Amino acid sequence: MKIGIDKIGFATSNLYVDMAKLARARNEEPGKYLVGLGQSKMAVIPTTQDVVTLACNAAEKILTPEDKAEIGLVIFGTESGIDNSKSAAVYAADLLGLSEKIRAFEIKQACYGATAGIAMARGYLTLNPTKKVLVFGADIARYGLKTSGESTQGGGAVAVLLSVDPSILAFDPKTTYLARDIMDFWRPLDRKEALVEGKYSSQAYLDFFTEVYTDYVKQTGLTSADFDALIFHLPYTKMGLKALRLVTEKATPEVAESLTEEFEASRLYNRNVGNLYTGSLYLSLLSLLQNSTKLQSGSRIGLFSYGSGAQGEFFSGVLQDGFTALANDQTVATMLAQRQEVSVAEYEQIYQAGLNVKNGMQLPIEDDPAPYVLTGIQDHQLQYLKR
Repeated sequence: MKIGIDKIGFATSNLYVDMAKLARARNEEPGKYLVGLGQSKMAVIPTTQDVVTLACNAAEKILTPEDKAEIGLVIFGTESGIDNSKSAAVYAADLLGLSEKIRAFEIKQACYGATAGIAMARGYLTLNPTKKVLVFGADIARYGLKTSGESTQGGGAVAVLLSVDPSILAFDPKTTYLARDIMDFWRPLDRKEALVEGKYSSQAYLDFFTEVYTDYVKQTGLTSADFDALIFHLPYTKMGLKALRLVTEKATPEVAESLTEEFEASRLYNRNVGNLYTGSLYLSLLSLLQNSTKLQSGSRIGLFSYGSGAQGEFFSGVLQDGFTALANDQTVATMLAQRQEVSVAEYEQIYQAGLNVKNGMQLPIEDDPAPYVLTGIQDHQLQYLKR
């Protein structure tokens, strides 16, 4: 039985800030952000968007009425939760018009949440092969203005539809994983902005990748030459390149060149959006499929997922015949190209407004063209609108 990804959708805001201009405003050389981090643009999320609306905007692009009727499980991976009790999955399922005869819940483990959801989906589909599973990875990355982590902010959502006999990617059966209690990144309950030990977190990422990748190739007998691409969770795109070099430095020149070329295709969208936390790996997959010129049906892709705190996993999948339709779709590239640039001052104003959405507020939805928006908070209840 083949189980894997049948469809992928992506959404972010219609606003961005230019990273070179942000660097200059912070008295930094632009190369520190453009090359040192590998980031060109950063999504700026307005007050009218949260993880629920971002997720619904991503899902609406891919789901047909037939898909919605076949979904039996909705899993929402996020570390930007909107309620300490009620799951974002329930809000999203209702807004999307899904059946009430489903399971819907939220899952959290830093940037690993969507991968955890996909692992659960694989088990569910084994027992329910006629159903489909909708997994979200949606987040708004916040470290604070003029902080060391500011340049690795961003936001958006991926919606991943999983099924038996998928059209895009069929997962290989083996996965390897590692969990370890470390304090490299965390967000206390009384904070809307994350805390991070940057150098420690980067080294932990590389250590986790080394361990799970080494374990994977040992257990499967595969080598770097068996992968047509390796993709990564990308808090900033240079991080994935550092991990890739741990593989390519031991590979043949031909394999190293090919994997590096495919990595460049995989990071194109991420470098123009910023950090998606839970959605980052799957935006990288989407970027790879739509920007690579070499992949074909039967190509094997290795995926590394990492969530601080920490959890890591390495797994792989084989491209199916239907992936070419997604590869030829220019919707995401067009959407990113049509976004509106905001100045650094405007970005700072929008950022501060996002931290101060309070009960009783009505939000300026007329400025937001997205189909799903947050209109405000009344009686401590979030108010959503589908246009």
